[in-house]
Amino acid sequence: QVQLAESGGGLVEPGGSLRLSCAASGRTIGASIMGWYRQAPGKQRELVATVTSGGTTRYADSVEDRFHISRNNAKNTVDLEMNSLKPEDTAVYYCNLRRTVTPTMNLWGQGIQVTVSS
Repeated sequence: QVQLAESGGGLVEPGGSLRLSCAASGRTIGASIMGWYRQAPGKQRELVATVTSGGTTRYADSVEDRFHISRNNAKNTVDLEMNSLKPEDTAVYYCNLRRTVTPTMNLWGQGIQVTVSS
């Protein structure tokens, strides 16, 4: 059974940087999409960034020039480097792993708080 473990996050001042990491353990993942979503209070969960096992990335418009997602297929990890953080980036960030081929998966991490405030 695959499990996701998230780390990083915390409190940072506007303009600062943070790095989130997510590791998938339990079995070889193979072809998949890993990424980060976030949910702010009173809002729906939204995509932040994803990366396929082939290296194709996708970003939300609001973060494209500030965040960078990277993946290590050998280690089954995905990192999100967040720069020039804004108060509106405050949210709980969730790691996601999705496979659409057998064995299919759609897994979520427990979530990690990111707070941008002075």
